[in-house]
Amino acid sequence: MKVCIIGAGAIGGFIGTRLAARGQAQVGAIARGATLDALRRHGWRLQQGGELIQAPCAQAAAEAAELGVQDLVVIAVKGPALTAVARGIAPLIGPRTLVLPAMNGVPWWFGHGVAALGDAPLEAVDPGGEIAAAIPFSQVLGCVVHAAALTTEPGLVLHKMGAGLIVGEPAGGPSARVDAVAALLREAGFEVSASADVRRDVWYKLWGNLTMNPVSAITGATADRVLADPQVRAFCTQAMQEAAAIGERIGCPIEQTPEDRHVVTARLGAFKTSMLQDVEAGRPVELDAIVGAVRELGLRLAQPTPAIDALFGLARLFAQVRGLY
Repeated sequence: MKVCIIGAGAIGGFIGTRLAARGQAQVGAIARGATLDALRRHGWRLQQGGELIQAPCAQAAAEAAELGVQDLVVIAVKGPALTAVARGIAPLIGPRTLVLPAMNGVPWWFGHGVAALGDAPLEAVDPGGEIAAAIPFSQVLGCVVHAAALTTEPGLVLHKMGAGLIVGEPAGGPSARVDAVAALLREAGFEVSASADVRRDVWYKLWGNLTMNPVSAITGATADRVLADPQVRAFCTQAMQEAAAIGERIGCPIEQTPEDRHVVTARLGAFKTSMLQDVEAGRPVELDAIVGAVRELGLRLAQPTPAIDALFGLARLFAQVRGLY
């Protein structure tokens, strides 16, 4: 089986190394700069549980044409880079290729087939519908990542916690191809769930990230400090209530209260969100996929989102001033 990882950073490197080390697939990568050089020199590398896991990279290239058609393409780039990926992905995709986006936030395919949202692409994550045109919906599998990792140097990933992956058909229901991909990832050491409603799983994860990510990025605070401030906690609760109301209208109901979710988040302690890490590293922030798309969904449904609107405006201005948006 031929697998290509696009975006061999923290999550892409985590998935790529585990797959390559298991030996069930030929795992190549599309990468750039120092990461490409590191993959060519050292192969896949992952520090996990005090152990260095290393495996050959079948082929590392800057352009998709060098790798050719794949059986599975895992997209693990940050949201702002996805349009550029879509423009060059065609050589990897044959009639039977599956595309698994392992990314944060609302994916470009999320509104497909949801009557209440209409047929237009989500401009926040797919301006002009370029991504949807390049990656056939029929070949996409939904994915939710419940894992934390970081790159300590180009091509070297440090696993922090979690190894959960949820995989499912975007249109819902069981399928043999979901079972096959889930089995491949399970063999590589991931805790994999095959979901009959992956859209709902995407929305549930987003429901927590929607506030914690941008609030921590703006303030520089770890999650424990965000939740310890009564006014900030109340603001997060309001935004989450607005997002839950949107979810009810698109078939993605949330069965927790915001306070329930705060308790779960608080158990994770003083962690830095991915968006705060991006700000500290001077990388573009995934604001559109995590907040902007939710706001756009609210506008389409005529569902008021005053707290989400304020959060998006503040986080956008914060990032613009720093050249990160």
